[in-house]
Amino acid sequence: MKSPNAPVTIIEPQKGWIPLHLKEVWQYRELFYFLTKRDIKVRYKQTLLGALWAVIQPVFTMIVFTLFFGRLAKIPSDGIPYPVFVYAALLPWTYFANAVTAAGNSLVGNANLISKVYFPRIIVPASAALSGLIDFMIALAVLLGMMIYYQFIPGWGILLFPVLLLLTFLCALGVGLWLSALNVHYRDIRYVIPFLVQLWLFITPVIYPVSLVPLPYRWLLALNPMGGLISAYRAAFLGSQPVNWSLLVISAVVIVLLLTTGLYYFNKVEKQFADVI
Repeated sequence: MKSPNAPVTIIEPQKGWIPLHLKEVWQYRELFYFLTKRDIKVRYKQTLLGALWAVIQPVFTMIVFTLFFGRLAKIPSDGIPYPVFVYAALLPWTYFANAVTAAGNSLVGNANLISKVYFPRIIVPASAALSGLIDFMIALAVLLGMMIYYQFIPGWGILLFPVLLLLTFLCALGVGLWLSALNVHYRDIRYVIPFLVQLWLFITPVIYPVSLVPLPYRWLLALNPMGGLISAYRAAFLGSQPVNWSLLVISAVVIVLLLTTGLYYFNKVEKQFADVI
């Protein structure tokens, strides 16, 4: 029989407009590390090619885009050889697309864990979005090889790379928080995610340069947060053009809004996850 004097722990929803307690998240850092490590292992478990899939996806997409858009459609690439032009954009885009997909389905995929154990739920989509960085770094080696082959030397803009990578992660996390929380209540979202990612690709300057858009309307590209980031990645890696700071700043502001609203909505519905998942 339980002693009447035994301590009782009561877990209540945290209060505040965005009740994100980093101290509590830090207390569960080992779980965050475990989930990230598990996602990486599961991705290539019992596969024949293993981590080579991190390279195969962007490389084959680059080849297809080069043939159809570079050779046949003759889409301009600002004087940059089309293969390296498109791969420099596909590298961050592939990470973003995979991170959004993984984060969006993460809560439903961990239903058993969420319904039985308490921990800050934000750890689940955050770890799913973070695990894709390993693929990003592996595929980055191909871009470095292409830069050597085409004789591209990065300028000072390459120092911006860590900031761009952080913004890409935060962008994927912000979108992932929205999609994962919605996915718990509306299972249609898992069908919407691949469709959304596919459409998002074509409104992002991956296969075409920012210069193709008339100057008065170019700022609209940056309202798509990946628009300003992709342009900045190309400038940082290839050094052929300076970083377009106005586009990057607009995209950064949109990312902050996405992340802030995503945190707000996620924490608002978090207390219902265990009951409806």
